[in-house]
Amino acid sequence: MAVQMNDSHRRFLQVLMSHGIIEGSEARRLHRHCCEVHNVYYAHDKLDDFINVINTHLQPLFMQIRNGASEDDGKKFYALVNLAETEITKMTAYYAENELELFRKTLDLIILSDNGLVSSTSILNLTEQLQSKKMKKKEAEQVLQRFVQDKWLFEKEGEYTLSTRCIIEMEQYICKAYQDLIGMCNICHRLVIQRQICETCGIQMHLPCVAKYFRGQTEPHCPNCNGLWPHEIPDIGHPDSQQSSQIGRA
Repeated sequence: MAVQMNDSHRRFLQVLMSHGIIEGSEARRLHRHCCEVHNVYYAHDKLDDFINVINTHLQPLFMQIRNGASEDDGKKFYALVNLAETEITKMTAYYAENELELFRKTLDLIILSDNGLVSSTSILNLTEQLQSKKMKKKEAEQVLQRFVQDKWLFEKEGEYTLSTRCIIEMEQYICKAYQDLIGMCNICHRLVIQRQICETCGIQMHLPCVAKYFRGQTEPHCPNCNGLWPHEIPDIGHPDSQQSSQIGRA
């Protein structure tokens, strides 16, 4: 028999719905807060069990709370995913047809790139290829900023990639639409967008996975073929030892 949801679960769900996605440490604080406010049993290591109770009751609604890691720093995030919506249909209520076309074409560029990053110039040049309705580059700049503000894209140093929210919510669509173009990380076995690739055997790894796997190694070798790893190892600290990031980074 399924454990019944109580007010602590409902409060947690309401907050997650209002944010769309929250960072792992924030989720743990929220879990404790919800339990204390409603005077129910709290255990610091039972967040996943707490969320599983919510997911059991969300199942008939075709919704689920899922977790994923930031490809930028490896931090864990939780997001509410609508399983009934496919492709990019969940965005249709918030964006015009030509804006959605720009997002799809941006998604194409990111997936086809060598490292999961594309420049703003490359994205703005897509306006010349739009079929639905033409868009000026100035308008495209504003739309691009909306994609970032709404946490579908993530910008760093003038380049853009998919946000953690986008990857968690659209992973199923991405894997289906780009099945011959995407790969899974050899370490965590999750969809990988920002990556390093072994030049010998072709395996792919997230940047935080690369940093963690090769930490302390002076001559890193591929975990699959044992060939010398040709890339610079990113300087990414262990997520649990870092300070909590802002939700907007998702």
